[in-house]
Amino acid sequence: MSNVQADQLLQSYIQRQELAELMLPMIGRLYRNNGIMMRIYGRPINNVSTVDILKTHRFARQYTGEDLSIQDSFKLVAAMESLQLAPARIDLGRLTNKWRAGGEGVSAEDFLRGELAGIVGRAEQQLKEPRDIVLYGFGRIGRLLARLLIERTGNGNKMRLRAIVVRKGKGNDLEKRAALLRRDSVHGPFNGSITIDTEQSAIIANGNFIKVIYGDGPDKIDYPAHGIKNAIVIDNTGSWRDEAGLSLHLQSAGVARVLLTAPGKGALKNIVYGINNGDITNDDKILSAASCTTNAIVPVLKAVYDRFGIEHGHVETVHSYTNDQNLIDNYHKAERRGRSAPLNMVITETGAAKAVAKALPELAGKLTGNAIRVPTPNVSMAILNLTLVTPTTKEELNAHLRDSALRPELQEQIDYIASTEIVSSDLVGSRHAGVVDSQATIANGRNVVLYVWYDNEFGYSCQVVRIAQQMAGIQFASFPA
Repeated sequence: MSNVQADQLLQSYIQRQELAELMLPMIGRLYRNNGIMMRIYGRPINNVSTVDILKTHRFARQYTGEDLSIQDSFKLVAAMESLQLAPARIDLGRLTNKWRAGGEGVSAEDFLRGELAGIVGRAEQQLKEPRDIVLYGFGRIGRLLARLLIERTGNGNKMRLRAIVVRKGKGNDLEKRAALLRRDSVHGPFNGSITIDTEQSAIIANGNFIKVIYGDGPDKIDYPAHGIKNAIVIDNTGSWRDEAGLSLHLQSAGVARVLLTAPGKGALKNIVYGINNGDITNDDKILSAASCTTNAIVPVLKAVYDRFGIEHGHVETVHSYTNDQNLIDNYHKAERRGRSAPLNMVITETGAAKAVAKALPELAGKLTGNAIRVPTPNVSMAILNLTLVTPTTKEELNAHLRDSALRPELQEQIDYIASTEIVSSDLVGSRHAGVVDSQATIANGRNVVLYVWYDNEFGYSCQVVRIAQQMAGIQFASFPA
């Protein structure tokens, strides 16, 4: 390559970088002021860096064969600011290519007025008052939920994290809780500032006043005394998983609904957002967000079942170790789990295969499952070994899953990657329920094997927040249709 060509290459990058830098504050204002959540072919671009913007424009080539034009996408984002949009989910990548495919002559603003007609000129809040959210428990999932709720504070979301409830630990409990929220060994530092108010027993994160309540049981909290009312309590302790136990929360004044971040037992509705969240009614006081594995596999199984049918199958979960295991060999009530988690692969049971039927009844009795805990701190994989009704090829199956990842009803649940170099740590922070590794797909007629990665902490927490949004009465239209 000549020096002239090298200079041209660099200048092209610098120009695209400048547009990305200009785009970021516009995307931020559209979220804060209008509640617009922006994506590029399913990849979220809210609260990201300049480099992330450029990477998502390149990611579009997996669907279109070429990079997305940032010159064109920039024009659309700039035009959106003048349209007074109502809260919505917008796929900027798909909109941009649709605009380009329509030919020249239509301005960005006129194009958007047609495509976004349902929300143009309707800048309005979905809820008149923010809905109070309480986190009962503040472990791995609780702290990630806190991060997600704090970053979503804005006009469109209207959910407000008001309190966390924990048992008081020894020593400087408040300082330690804040420190664990501020820094995370897996997910990195908190995006913003965190201070503590010792006198009022509170954590202040990016301007959000979060009361730290020390409680001895779910039925013993006086939430109105802290200004909390009509709250959704997200129980991430896992201590109570049936209706009788979780109903204790409803005995505390100020609690309206309860969401469990674990598989619910008995007749509790286990919700996988994107699949059966339509089953949620206003009368449901207690719901379960199922498990991280169930959330990862059900959307993919749904997509496969709808196109090819499934006779039967086996789900093998390769799961990162959890707090339930021991760092070194020690007593544990469950088989094998007493052995050192960082040093061993540990075969254990999983209820994910049976739990699929609660969200996808058509697969009841068709799946078996098992799990292997492995020495990684986060990101897991589900291996779906399926016998289909209709034969297929690797290319046909992958194409269907790639297209499914773009469908508005599944674009937050299924991600699709085509890289041959992806490993587990590359998926830390994924906001999708599951990520199809297309290069690992095996298809031989009716027998197929699919590999689905998932961030069992962060991706699952995103699914929990989506359910909480619906419970709060927050619904978003998706564009383009």
